[in-house]
Amino acid sequence: MRILHTMIRVGDLDRSIGFYTTLFGMKVLSRKDYPDGRFTLAFIGYGDESSHTVIELTHNWDTKSYELGNGFGHIAIAVPDAYQACDEISAKGGNVVRPAGPMKHGTTIIAFVKDPDGYMIELIQRD
Repeated sequence: MRILHTMIRVGDLDRSIGFYTTLFGMKVLSRKDYPDGRFTLAFIGYGDESSHTVIELTHNWDTKSYELGNGFGHIAIAVPDAYQACDEISAKGGNVVRPAGPMKHGTTIIAFVKDPDGYMIELIQRD
């Protein structure tokens, strides 16, 4: 068994796709409209779901925004240098809400970026 994908609902699909592809270098793996259901699914990531975990962006055509709730935490992405990643993300217009630095009560270097719908992306520095 393995994790295939995480699904998040987004208010503006093109804006979200632009965010993940521009700031994090992900690729659109597939995109399909479901007119009868009035929604679109886009799968994004670093490789096909057959061998990678990906993100499913669900856009319900008649819903412009969502309440995030307090149960979902974040998506984590490994980066070789969290400080540099934050600089690059900020330069591209991304919202770094917790700059790179050691995690509280630990030594792992982390940072947090907020996506256009308010979801948090944790950057974890890994060699």
